Amino acid sequence: MSEQNRRKFIKAGSLALAAGVTGAFASCTTEKSPIETPNINFNNNYQWKMVTTWPPNFPVLGEGCKLLAKWVEQMSGGRLKIEVYGGGELIPSLECFDAVSHGAVEMMSGSGYYWAGKIPAAAFFSSIPFGVSAQQMNTWILNAGGQKLWEEIYAPFNLIPLPGGNTGQQAGGWYNKEINTIEDYKGLKIRMPGIGGKVINKVGGTSVLVAGGELFTNLERGVIDATEWIGPYHDYKMGFHRVAKHYYFPGWHEPGTVLEMAMNKDKYNELPKDLQEILYAAIMRLNQWMLLEFDAQNAIYLQKMIDEGVDIRAFSPEVLAPLRQASKEVITEMIDTDPQSKKVYEHFQAYRKKAEVWSKVSEGKGASSFKV
Repeated sequence: MSEQNRRKFIKAGSLALAAGVTGAFASCTTEKSPIETPNINFNNNYQWKMVTTWPPNFPVLGEGCKLLAKWVEQMSGGRLKIEVYGGGELIPSLECFDAVSHGAVEMMSGSGYYWAGKIPAAAFFSSIPFGVSAQQMNTWILNAGGQKLWEEIYAPFNLIPLPGGNTGQQAGGWYNKEINTIEDYKGLKIRMPGIGGKVINKVGGTSVLVAGGELFTNLERGVIDATEWIGPYHDYKMGFHRVAKHYYFPGWHEPGTVLEMAMNKDKYNELPKDLQEILYAAIMRLNQWMLLEFDAQNAIYLQKMIDEGVDIRAFSPEVLAPLRQASKEVITEMIDTDPQSKKVYEHFQAYRKKAEVWSKVSEGKGASSFKV
């Protein structure tokens, strides 16, 4: 091709491209309806209160709630402000659910297993013993249909729940006696909420529900014999290594614990659409931030405990096998007696079976030799 012909070709191609782009923009503006934008009244401001089950200013948990409030205020240009109250500052920690349900405050941070006495199925949206990872819990809730069921079981209480954080894999807990066999749980008083607590009762122990701010004193005074809390970072900050002899892993009862952010439905619906979207986006950001912060800090503080000579132990297979069996029995009893629990758990199990096939390939050992 001669130089003159080459120039003609490039010029013709440029004109065709311009015409095509112009036509594409024209089709976008004429064939599709315009994007619906919210009608924003910048003169309307909203002041919300958030109550939490966490001690005031508690690392990651309380800290994350305050970050959420900061993000919402910044993104909304100050039109939505949220005042955060730690457990006991405005109401007792375990009264958050009722306070938000009745509209006394607008939102709360907690975890579903705290309300299992009101809604047994809520525990499945918190933690399932020998269950799935934090990533898979988020997937089930946000992308595989779990959210719809969660909203369904909270609807009678006028609440909208969302995943507002995750602790990731937890520790097994602090014990003042060795746990060498399942028999060692008999007569043991341990702070453990949710389905895990029911498992403890099944194997002969006694589970008790104690707010986080009371755990150290109860363990120190012998009110309880053992406690689980979260993981190395918080457990060290709480000082459990000073009043308990043994630190066990893994946290079979909470392999990926979802923390919830729940809002009063009426109060949420009163917000303009853009503020609803801002609130949702901030909660999703918090959900990710909390999990990553736990992961970062736990690595640091586990090493710190190792360096300080804390007695860190692994549960033996002789302990974990009967705990796994007891977990199956507890869940069977739950779904046999509560239709909501049955519906939620069957949905979870259907997701889990699909997820396990993929996780064997993506994360399992020997994935390269996996045959499909």
